[in-house]
Amino acid sequence: MTATYDPTDPKYFDPAALRQELDRVFDLCHGCRLCFNLCPSFPTMFNFIDANDGNVSALTDAQHDQVVDECYQCKLCYVKCPYVPPHEWELDFPRLMSRVHAVRQKQGVGVKEQLTDQFLARTDVLGRASVAAAPVVNWATGTPGSWPRRIMEKTVGLASERLLPPYAKQRFTTWFTRGRRPTAVPKGGGSVSVFPTCFVEYMEPDVGRAIVEVYEHNGVECGLPEGTRCCGAPWLHSGHVDEFVKAARRNVAALAAEVRAGRDVVVAQPTCAYVVKRDYPIYAEGPDADLVASHTYDPAEYLMRRHRDAQDPFTLQDEFPGRDDGSVPDAVTYHVACHLQAQNVGLRSRDLLKTAGVKCTLVQRCSGIDGTWGYRAENYELAREVAAPLGREVEAAGNEVVCGDCHLANGSILQETGMQPVHPLQLMARAYGVGGGGDE
Repeated sequence: MTATYDPTDPKYFDPAALRQELDRVFDLCHGCRLCFNLCPSFPTMFNFIDANDGNVSALTDAQHDQVVDECYQCKLCYVKCPYVPPHEWELDFPRLMSRVHAVRQKQGVGVKEQLTDQFLARTDVLGRASVAAAPVVNWATGTPGSWPRRIMEKTVGLASERLLPPYAKQRFTTWFTRGRRPTAVPKGGGSVSVFPTCFVEYMEPDVGRAIVEVYEHNGVECGLPEGTRCCGAPWLHSGHVDEFVKAARRNVAALAAEVRAGRDVVVAQPTCAYVVKRDYPIYAEGPDADLVASHTYDPAEYLMRRHRDAQDPFTLQDEFPGRDDGSVPDAVTYHVACHLQAQNVGLRSRDLLKTAGVKCTLVQRCSGIDGTWGYRAENYELAREVAAPLGREVEAAGNEVVCGDCHLANGSILQETGMQPVHPLQLMARAYGVGGGGDE
């Protein structure tokens, strides 16, 4: 058996061993079919195998490639598949797909694909430049189908019709270190380090601001890690293992220092939190990666874990002036992000909003973005097909306000419905009546 998801294993990059593992996993999936409705990869795989009378080894390289290319790493296999490790069959479909991309990179890919990979993965370089020139950048990229966007599709492979999130005029860390008003936080409430990642840092600083304001209102001291950058997910998703390992080790070193100083790590974006919790211990293996993973939380997960811990004196504040003045609605539509589901932490944002008296209508449909997959031109049409049920269910819920934890999925919801979702912590900030609450 060639089941290996360890990039340091010599078999990991061996094409023959990879083909053997693909056949093994495809055969198991074909016999089970529990994931038939999760993503396009599985129906495509089953149809190919059925057409060959169940003979998995008869699949061509092109058919293998199509199955791989239609996997957008939603991670919901981990929720539904009964054979994921530590099962004896060690079936880990998402990591197998990552292995295929890694082998492709070793064998060499085309210039256009390399340009797309570089453009999507160098988020800090692009983010710093785009924030500095935000009005111009947002004008040039903000209209799907415009001539600048068509040029981008031809050159760097970004889908011209995909609605892109605008860049902020001020980075989150700039606000945190220079722009926020000092808040007296009672001692004993705990301390966290807010790891903004590229989404909050360059595009959604209001989400980071809401996290800080809600945490400090509840007596939790907030700080920033020194030396972190993008979590590296775009490198991993495109098969650039060496670049991802560099990113992981850099961030692990910075975050481990925070944990040893007595601070837990809070990550606002589910994709990035998943990477820190699940991927860093594999690709940056060692005690520091394990330490960081065990102390990393989604914002709502952290608050609810402490609120419900009978041994923890911490409890959430329960006065919500924003509910009285109409700043927060009685009911919202809450999108359950795929990469949050894959962490198996429960619906903590829903639970948090419930403490403020907000009822949530749940929508559990994939957005078809999942990292960078839905931004690539070759995936755009299929991504919209995947996201269509999400849009229909959001509209059918009938609530005026939509909220979701995932910045990527929120952009897809906006494109499908015209409704701009807000982060649950932004709603909590409004309910508490603290700060701006992400009014923009």
